[in-house]
Order: sequence, then C-alpha cells, then structure tokens
Amino acid sequence: MKEKISNNIQIKNKRASFDYELLDTFTAGIVLTGTEIKSIRLGKASLVDTFCLVEKGELWVKNMYVAEYFYGTYNNHTARRDRKLLLTKKEIRKIESAARNNGFTIVPTRLFINDKGLAKLIIAIAKGKKEYDKRDSIKERDDRREMDRAFKR
Repeated sequence: MKEKISNNIQIKNKRASFDYELLDTFTAGIVLTGTEIKSIRLGKASLVDTFCLVEKGELWVKNMYVAEYFYGTYNNHTARRDRKLLLTKKEIRKIESAARNNGFTIVPTRLFINDKGLAKLIIAIAKGKKEYDKRDSIKERDDRREMDRAFKR
C-alpha cells in the first residue's frame, strides 16, 4: 500500500494581490524535470517577477526561479528557464482572449504540491491596480488588523 506524501509546500506570490486585481483563476500543471520537482518539494522556488505568456497555443511561465538541486549532477536544470503549463485548449483560449485586452495580464499566484505529489501552479487573469487602489488596499488591511486586535482584548 502506498503511503501518502505529506505536502505542505505553498509558495505564494504576495505582490500579485497587491499590484493586481485578480479576476479569474486557473489551476495548471507544470512540465518539470526530475531535479526541478525535487527542489520544489524542498521549498526552493520563488514566484517573484514571474509572468505567463501564450505562444503558439501553449501557455508558458517565464522567469520562475527553481533553485538547482543540491544533489543534482550534470543533469541539473537551469534556475530560470521557461516552463510549459498544462491546461485544456478551452482554458488556454479563454486566457489568451482575456490577455489580449489592454490592461490585463496573466499572473502566477501560488505554487503547490497536490495530493498525488504533482506540482501545480495557480494562475490568475489580472488587471493592474492604480496607485490609489493600492493605498485603499493598505488602509483596509490596517483597519482589519486594528479590529482583530481590539476583538482579542
């Protein structure tokens, strides 16, 4: 009987929800090599400055950092290579049509390992926030924090 792998790997892009208004989300699989999945399982990845593009009907994640695996040999991967995302054609068409509109972009928000041990990336169709929207977000967050502090007393 196969034991379940305990997986609490949750790599988040914290700037995404601050810089963008997230409109629609999708869960995509990622095409990885053996040393890449081992590094991700160790939590050695980052979504800072990461973005997605649709090229020739395929969705790609660009600039995603996955550290080289410590025990990897000459087969080790490069840290910031382009990785293909796995979605249905219908989802890719929907994402592509949304990304064509001015002001919209595709942003990776979270990288995690699912119950089967596969790496999944949650991507969102997002619209950039203006400076005053960011100030409103900060004010709402601070107000929520103050209410939680007052409630705990």
